[in-house]
This record gives sequence, structure tokens and C-alpha cells, in this order.
Amino acid sequence: MTSEREAYVYVQFPGTLDTVPAALLKVQTLPDGTQIGRFRYGDRYLQRAEAVALDPYRLPLDKTVHEFTQLKGIPGALRDASPDAWGRRVIEYKLECAVGDLHEIDYLLHGPQDGAGYLSFGLKVEPPAPKRPYNRTHQIAELIAATQAIEDGKPVPAHLLEQLDPGTSMGGARPKATIEDAQCLWLGKFPAKDDRCNLQRIEYATLDLARRCGLNVTQARLQAVGDSDVLMLQRFDREHTDKGYLRFGLVSGLTVLDCDDNYLNRERWSYPLLADNLRRWSDKPEADCAELFRRMVFNAAVTNNDDHPRNHALLRRPKGWRLSPAYDLVPSPVVSLERRDLALTVGNYGRTASVYNLLSQSGRFGLSAEEARREIHQIVAVARQWRESFFACGVSAQDADYIAPAILPECFFFES
Repeated sequence: MTSEREAYVYVQFPGTLDTVPAALLKVQTLPDGTQIGRFRYGDRYLQRAEAVALDPYRLPLDKTVHEFTQLKGIPGALRDASPDAWGRRVIEYKLECAVGDLHEIDYLLHGPQDGAGYLSFGLKVEPPAPKRPYNRTHQIAELIAATQAIEDGKPVPAHLLEQLDPGTSMGGARPKATIEDAQCLWLGKFPAKDDRCNLQRIEYATLDLARRCGLNVTQARLQAVGDSDVLMLQRFDREHTDKGYLRFGLVSGLTVLDCDDNYLNRERWSYPLLADNLRRWSDKPEADCAELFRRMVFNAAVTNNDDHPRNHALLRRPKGWRLSPAYDLVPSPVVSLERRDLALTVGNYGRTASVYNLLSQSGRFGLSAEEARREIHQIVAVARQWRESFFACGVSAQDADYIAPAILPECFFFES
């Protein structure tokens, strides 16, 4: 039987507090399970002088009905505002549904009130009123207890379940929630039950190391809660004003590359291809391509092999699209000594995270071979001091030893 679901799409204009209906999304499920999404901007929205295209290439400002079958019929720019793995788990828990029971539109409709970027969703033409105040730091201990209860499959008190929003797609699969503190919104990443080490502190130290290496990374701090640490990542898609938060557009690398999120179908998962697309999207493509090259080198140097397209993003501020600050940088202490692979293609030799491959397509990033080699040398020089840097961030000697195989492995330096 054919079925159809729909959701209205709202946008908060960049640089303003005005949220308006922008489009209608309908997703039809055919008898064979194929899902076809149909997206159309509203006529009144198209008449607005301040109207923005949610994706300038796949959702241009026109009256066309745009069709999609990728990502279960959800356009990438909309899917990026939907919660990721942890948020979906929270939604399923709240609705008492099993995995697979919900439609993709359900995740949009039941997602966080403050999801990534400037989009929100509803069943009526007019945007709904805000649901509740933001969580504050004094609530973090209760939020951690609630996430651990969900992980254990235990009941969560109603008032805690209400506080635990599904988070945003920016934080990946770890338990998390949006928290307001010091006139900023933060994404709080909590400890998980099966953690083998203090991953919050390791990620904090890795972000600090990346900053020392010259990368543009999101602002971060650690919040002690009892015997645990919570990693607080500043929401770079928000800006505080006296009357509320400005929201800025955000699309993932998956949307920019126009590809699927299935690891088995990742022929377009590629740093050079992402650099090519930055030349179309970015307001300052030369600077952003060079920054992307540095991130690729850093990910290779610390074996951050969770660098999939959703862990890269573009941010739309009033002047246009730019590469967002880096986030989700965590070393992976894999065993192999002869070869390390990243999630995205690096160069002529596939995903191999070695110098010869990092240099093989430097021109795609706007760099000469000499400039690219200089960038690598600068990052390596700083990364060699990683232990001192990690200790300064409070990482224990035991956790440093655990993560050590990930950082500057011998195979990174292979020249051929």
C-alpha cells in the first residue's frame, strides 16, 4: 500500500529572530518500500526579499517540485537538521517505539526544539511556539543519569525525559544535550557506559591540539560533574542577543557532496571532491580549501578515522556559506602499523593516511606541492608534542598510553 507523510519546513532568517514557513515536504512510500520525497517552497516565501535557498544547488529558490529518493526521500539540507544516532534513540524511547517503527519525517517532527542550523519542522503552516527553556549547567547531573537509564533500558522520570531533548546531529552518536550557560548555547557530550577511557577529556585535548596546529576548531571547555567530565562544545550555529539566539544555516559535507550516508556506498566520500564543491559553495573558497587540507592532514596524523561527511559542515551566516569550525576530532588507536585509512578518500591512493597520498592531489586544495608539504611539516611539528599538550589538558597517563598508537604512527610518514 502506498502511503504519504508531510511536514512543513520553517526557517529563521540569518541575522534575524524571524522564523517563517518556507516549504512543504511530502514523502511517499511505495509498495516496494521506495520512498520519494517532494519538496516545494511556498509562494509567499518566494516573494520575500530576504528568502534564502536551503541548498543553492539542489533546492534553488523556484516553484519547482524537487524530488528525492536518496536518504529515504529527505533532502540533505533538511536531514542535516534532524537528530543523529543518539537523538533518534531518545525519540524512540520517548515514543516507546522500536527501531524501524518510525518514518524519517517523525524524526524531523520530534527532533530537538533547537536542532542544528536554522531549520525547524511542524504539522501546521505556522511555526509552533518554543517548547521550554534551555537546560542549564545545574541540571547536567540529572541529564547524565537520564542518558544512562536510557542506555540500560530503564524507566526515566517524566520531568527528566522532558529535559532530555534529542540533541543535534553535530555531536554524533554519543549521549548529549544542548545547555545554556554564560549567554551561550553549548552541546554537552556526556560519558557513555561502555567508555574505556575519559573520551570527553581526550576529545577536549585533541581539539586543543588541532587549534595549536592552526586549525579553526569549535570552542570547548570541560565541566566537572561529580566524578565525570562533560565536554561542552560551543554552538557555532548560534549567536546570543538580548531578545534571543540568532540561528545560522548548517549543511553537512554529506549534503555538499550529494551522497548517501551508507559506508557501503561511499564513492563520493572524498576530500578532493569536497574541496571542488567548496569552490562552488564557499564565500572564501581559497581559505576554506586550505583549511580543509589542514584538517585532512590532522585527521591522518592522529588517526581520526571517524571523519565521515557528517563530521564536516558548512555554516551560512548573513554574507554566505563558509566551512564551519572543526568538531568531533577523536583519535582511534587502531592496531595496524603498515597502513591507516580515513573515512574519506585522501588522494590518488584511496583513503590511505600517509604523506605520499596527502600530497598526491594538493592542487585540488589550491596548494602547490611545496605549500602542501609545509602545511604537513607545521602540523607534525606541533603534533610531536602531543603528550605534553594532553597532560596540560588533564588527560591521565593511562589514557595517554591508550591513545598513543593513534598519533603519528610510522605509516603516516611513508613517502611512497
